[in-house]
Amino acid sequence: MIKNGSKSSATVKAPRRILISQPRPESDKSPYFDLERKYSVELFFHPFIKLEGIPAREFRKQKIDIMYYSAVMFTSRNAIDHFFRMCEEMKVTIGQDTKYFCITEAVALYLQKFILYRKRKVFYGADGTNKSMFDVINKHKENEKFLYVCSENQQDNEIVNWLKTNKCEYQLGFMYRTISNDITEVLKGKDFDVICFFTPSGVKSLYDNFPGFKQNGTVIGAFGNNTSKAVEEAGMKLDIKVPSPQKPSMVAALDQFLLSTTAPSKK
Repeated sequence: MIKNGSKSSATVKAPRRILISQPRPESDKSPYFDLERKYSVELFFHPFIKLEGIPAREFRKQKIDIMYYSAVMFTSRNAIDHFFRMCEEMKVTIGQDTKYFCITEAVALYLQKFILYRKRKVFYGADGTNKSMFDVINKHKENEKFLYVCSENQQDNEIVNWLKTNKCEYQLGFMYRTISNDITEVLKGKDFDVICFFTPSGVKSLYDNFPGFKQNGTVIGAFGNNTSKAVEEAGMKLDIKVPSPQKPSMVAALDQFLLSTTAPSKK
């Protein structure tokens, strides 16, 4: 499974098969497909996890008054989907003055599906890192009550710790949960040069499906600090860590990585 052999991931040259542990992009204009054409690689998409919405009757047990909070924090489009689903199920009308703080511009723009998008109430970090989102929140924290919408088994501890340390008034709102997807057919008997993870639960899913998994030279990429930590705690070598100012997205990181492995060596 994955790759045979015992060579170090640092010695992998010119990867050809890359597994992205997310659903295949709906648009043919996705930058992932530009990578395929640019480097003549094969990209395979399959979500390692799936989300299960927490029903309103269960959410009520958390005793959260959504309307009490003046600001909502999102780190994914999934969180946005489940937030507005919950509001609909509970017949909650969100005030027009509610502010939204998002991890990236892409997540922020997704809000257009649900609200009239106005920059004065939608904020996002400059480079997709938690720190850049904290910089934005820091300017508003004195006057806001924050609801951090997240999975009951996958909240970002760095965000929670920052909110605590900076004495923000906040509440975690568990509106969905993450469970492992069946990935046996995707991985069984197939060789992948690179696997890209986006959540700690994705790493858990790999080992839920293949408890005896060995890296054996497979290059591992991870998006987010918690995902990177999960990769390393699982005993794997992390080769591609995202985001950073130079690599704000997994696409950008793969672009740099593929360039470095296909560029002619200097003598």
